[in-house]
Amino acid sequence: MDGNGTLLIAGETNELSPSLPSYLRGNGWIVDHAKSLKDAIDILKEKSHETGLILIDDGQDINVPDIEKCLEESSLSWMALIHPNLLDNASILQLLRKHCYAYHVLPGSDEQVECILRHACAMRRLHELQKKNDATLIDDYEMVGTTASMKQLFDTIRRVAAVDAPVFISGESGTGKELAAHAIHERSQRRDGPFIAVNCGALPSNLIQSELFGHEKGAFTGASQRKIGKVEAAQGGTLFLDEIGDLPLEMQVNLLRFLEDHQIQRIGSTKEIVVDVRILAATHVDLEKAVKEGRFREDLYHRLNVLQIFLPPLRERQEDIEVLARFFFDKFANEKACQVKGFSQEALRLMQCHSWPGNIRELINRVRRALVMCETRLIKPEDLGLERRQSSRCIMTLEQARDHAEYEALVSALGRNRYKIQNAARDLGVSRVTLYRLMEKHHIHREVAVV
Repeated sequence: MDGNGTLLIAGETNELSPSLPSYLRGNGWIVDHAKSLKDAIDILKEKSHETGLILIDDGQDINVPDIEKCLEESSLSWMALIHPNLLDNASILQLLRKHCYAYHVLPGSDEQVECILRHACAMRRLHELQKKNDATLIDDYEMVGTTASMKQLFDTIRRVAAVDAPVFISGESGTGKELAAHAIHERSQRRDGPFIAVNCGALPSNLIQSELFGHEKGAFTGASQRKIGKVEAAQGGTLFLDEIGDLPLEMQVNLLRFLEDHQIQRIGSTKEIVVDVRILAATHVDLEKAVKEGRFREDLYHRLNVLQIFLPPLRERQEDIEVLARFFFDKFANEKACQVKGFSQEALRLMQCHSWPGNIRELINRVRRALVMCETRLIKPEDLGLERRQSSRCIMTLEQARDHAEYEALVSALGRNRYKIQNAARDLGVSRVTLYRLMEKHHIHREVAVV
């Protein structure tokens, strides 16, 4: 740490060196000292700190829930100074494991305490720097990416947002098409107007026209009052038509007419209503193929496809997988009060191997599942619901590639020789002892082999 650190000392102990606060200030620290947990919580609400020092003395009336509340009030890197007698207290030990970067037994010299505080502060700054550099975000809509394709996507979003033409957003399910539509709206001149999203695939076929264009009271059985449709509700803003490929052909005609003259008629009315909205459309299906097969009108396709945005699937953004996993880990970590601090290396490796058929949506679900299931400090593959054999595209290290080739050679030789060890060893150019050792290494059962 090359500069000053901001520190909150919480609590009071008779064994604390009285010179510690002044010693820390003399070494460049900005120190606030709260004599009680209540005062510490009040200070945390008013000021931000990088590091915290919690004092837990055996002579105090220790209230673990109150201490935990204080530690949870902010994202500080906490260090604890505790009485040695408390190292046998299970509740205190669990508290330290869940919430503290480190601890030191009282009394502790000023130099020792400051050394640990410097490490805690440096680790917090490193974490903040990682979060800053890890991802490029588009506002609050969780579009995260560092790859060239995502940076190009963000640039395209900014460009198309500056004009008012229709935009067609394509991509697989779960890639974030509605988030992209939101980002376009927020950067457009219509950002102060409404953003109305309609899932065309979820609308009942007999109610689609009413949902989109509205109806007058008494227009049909059950129409007990006037209803404003989604198109009219988006007046002055943006209408996002998701899964437009699922819109029935008869409704495609009505939508095309609206795109041509920007006028609608509610069901049961003869009055034309002018509506000023921008249309964004999205689908996971191949509309060009749907046009050729007669399932989607070509003229409507060209009306919608003025500007194009493509969202790449997660399997083509391998460098972003860890970035996204950590982003959503931070986002949902507060859903469960636990000691989970991140991902194990094995979990990160298997996430890189997974094909992610559900894309970002699947990644979010797996991270949230892991936060619930994990009972250790680091998330393991089983917490994510990932197994090695489920990975369809695993990037191997050189050692893994060698092991894989070795295993394949063993199985092939044993199979050719009907698991006769002597013959298989001769084919492979190794001794019987070496072959037995390799079989044990790769968990090939000896009982199926014949000498």
